[in-house]
Amino acid sequence: MAEHDKADPFITAHKPKEDGFPYELETDSLADSMGLRLPNRSLYVLQGTVGGGKSLLSQRLAYGLAENGVKVLVITTELTTRGWIEQMESIGYGVTDAIREGRLLVFSRFGTIAEPLPNVGLEELLESEAIALADVVIIDAASSIMPDALDDTSRFQLLQKLRQICSHGRSLMLCVDPEEMDHKLMHSMRASAEVVLDLQTAMIGGEIKRNIIITRFLRAAGPIQTSIGWRVEPGMGFIVDITAVS
Repeated sequence: MAEHDKADPFITAHKPKEDGFPYELETDSLADSMGLRLPNRSLYVLQGTVGGGKSLLSQRLAYGLAENGVKVLVITTELTTRGWIEQMESIGYGVTDAIREGRLLVFSRFGTIAEPLPNVGLEELLESEAIALADVVIIDAASSIMPDALDDTSRFQLLQKLRQICSHGRSLMLCVDPEEMDHKLMHSMRASAEVVLDLQTAMIGGEIKRNIIITRFLRAAGPIQTSIGWRVEPGMGFIVDITAVS
């Protein structure tokens, strides 16, 4: 084992959290409106089209989880590692300490700056040793690296692989755009997932209004709202619009 691996607190034995994963922050009330904790051994699906806010919501959840001592692995297919960290910093979510202390690990398909890794698909990412060391794995956007034109057997095998990863106490969060992936696989994933969040946007009065529709949330530790209005402000992070919560 390399010397830096020995010193890295992320490289430790995985200990499942049987009571779920806390993600609350003092700066917003998202957890109070959405179950308090994310269930363990679970598949989460964040579904939305381009501009729907999948990345922003996943970044809020990643930050909240890490701040509560949950070990989070983020795999981004859209930004470099540095770009993802800078995006977090710009909205007020400093992650330098979390990365240094091993609560957060960030991988990118484009490397640290811009070194593309060709032919990396979802199945290749699922073989990463880092997944076994995390409590929660976030893949944004998973739909961009999923195989196309799957037959029924291949869909079942992929879904079985996802469930196998979740069976050991960790959870998988897949950010997906239904327009860029196999529709039957999308349906199967939604049917199997413990948490399904549908992200909707609407133009009202010249402003974009964002809503999280809680389609499914199993084993919640607290209250669940049907719909949560939200926005992100630079330097302030995620803000729940209490006038749009129902």
